[in-house]
Amino acid sequence: MANELMNRFDLDPFFDTLARRFFSPADADNDYMATGDLKTDITENDKNYVMKVDVPGVDKNNIHLAYQHGDLALSIDQENDSEKKDEQGRVVASERRHGVMSRTYELPGVDRDHISAQMNDGVLTVTLPKAADSQQDNGQIEIQ
Repeated sequence: MANELMNRFDLDPFFDTLARRFFSPADADNDYMATGDLKTDITENDKNYVMKVDVPGVDKNNIHLAYQHGDLALSIDQENDSEKKDEQGRVVASERRHGVMSRTYELPGVDRDHISAQMNDGVLTVTLPKAADSQQDNGQIEIQ
C-alpha cells in the first residue's frame, strides 16, 4: 500500500515540484526551467503592448528575442551548476542542469524598429510600440 501511495506521488507534478522545493529550496527560484512555465503578463494600450516575463536567475545574455510576422519569439538557454561541500570542504554533491525553453506570443501590428527590452530584478520587460504599417524584420532585439 505504501508503495502504491509513493508511486502515485511520483506521477503527480504537484508533489514532484513540492519535493524538489523541499529538498532543494535554493533551486526553487529557477523551478520554472523544470516545469516549462514562464509567468507572463501582457498589457495593451493605444500605443504599445507591454510584456513582463518572470525570469529569475537568468542572465540576459541567455535570453533571445525576435519579432517576425506578428509573433514575438522568446527563448532561454540556461545552465545551472551547484556544488555542496561538507565541513572539511570536500565535495559531497555536484549537479549540473541545462534547460532550454521557448515561447511565442502573437502581437500583430508592431513597429519592429522601436521594440525595446530591459531586465530588472529578474523580470524581462518588452515594450512593443504599435504601428499602422509595421515592417517585418528578422533581426534580434537587444536586452538593455
